[in-house]
Amino acid sequence: MRKKIYISGDIKETRACTLSNFDFKWAVKLNRYILTPVGLWPESKQTTWKKYTCNLRTFITFILVLFVILIPAIHSLIRIHGDIISMIDNLQFTIPTIAVMLRIAIFWWKKKALSSLMDMIAEDWIKPKAPWEKIIMITRAQTARTIITIMYGMMGMSFIVAICLPLCGFSLRYEANNTGKQLPLQTLYYVYDTTKSPQYEFTFIIQTISMIVGVLPYTGIDNFLSLLVFHICGQLDILKYHIMHLDKFGNYTKALKSCVMDHTRIIRAIGIVEDTFNLMLLALLLYFGILFAFYGFFILNILNDDNSLSISRLLYIITFVVTMSGHMCAYCAVGEILISQCNRIHYAAYSNKWYTLNPKDARNIIFLLIRTNEPICLTAGKMFPMTMATFSSLIKTSAGYVSVLLTTRT
Repeated sequence: MRKKIYISGDIKETRACTLSNFDFKWAVKLNRYILTPVGLWPESKQTTWKKYTCNLRTFITFILVLFVILIPAIHSLIRIHGDIISMIDNLQFTIPTIAVMLRIAIFWWKKKALSSLMDMIAEDWIKPKAPWEKIIMITRAQTARTIITIMYGMMGMSFIVAICLPLCGFSLRYEANNTGKQLPLQTLYYVYDTTKSPQYEFTFIIQTISMIVGVLPYTGIDNFLSLLVFHICGQLDILKYHIMHLDKFGNYTKALKSCVMDHTRIIRAIGIVEDTFNLMLLALLLYFGILFAFYGFFILNILNDDNSLSISRLLYIITFVVTMSGHMCAYCAVGEILISQCNRIHYAAYSNKWYTLNPKDARNIIFLLIRTNEPICLTAGKMFPMTMATFSSLIKTSAGYVSVLLTTRT
């Protein structure tokens, strides 16, 4: 009879572990689908061959973006130096391309550290937990998946506009006299004539492929940050509950020690996220501010010159600005949420009923109060905190530079 009970319990434990593993795969599925094709999905347990193929895919992605988009864009920028309108027309592709290549390089360099974070996330999903803890984790994961889905949709819409409109013969450039065969990246300069066949078809295809492999890490790395931060927020929610109800545990010292260890583990995870993403965030902050000012100047210049704006160009500007602003806003919102969650841990420790404990146990919680009082946030280049206040200030500053560009134009 005892043997049957043991087997039944073992089956239940195995089934629970399988369900938890399924939940983990569900939580990271959208991110894995985007980052795996370009070899950037972080995994700690890889065979030598799999590691080699991942690095090869990343290298091919980097080379395609470099030689098909960035180098021709810089070459074209040098040729049109002095014409501010044409330069802005060029920089709308050049600046994001530089940011993409920076993200690829940094993310690949930090893959080992990020792999340890993925192991931590997998362990958090697989380990035994109370039903309410699982609900919190699923809720946070669902929030991250919703944001990721929206970001993918926005990026997909921008990509469709950038590919389909030139394919139908519509120009995305500012110049009204831009006739002939259209390319997705018309402002790039190549050493051969792209208007003749089959050079035109080859250039269109290779540009499309390069844009696809460039978009994947661009949006995939952004959304990977959302995955990490919302998982950390879920763990902070669970930790907050444990800290607030320390007095209900039979062994107070053991429970407090467990909370301190969990808090230390979460702080280390946030440190890895900050170390990995702070340069990417700085690049995003700079290029968003520059492009936002450029597009403001673009629109005002068109209105002042009484030039007609084509529907295709207007559609492209709207989709590009919305996508760019959405990514920037998402970064700042995620940073704001993380700050709020970290502050709640301090208030949870403060709200603990320490006054009902004996003096020795009450003194121990002081160290947790001191530790949780330290400010924790994501930053851009370790200088600017990623908050909604930063996002608002950036928009105001960019709007101020529009007048400078208009003065330069006149």
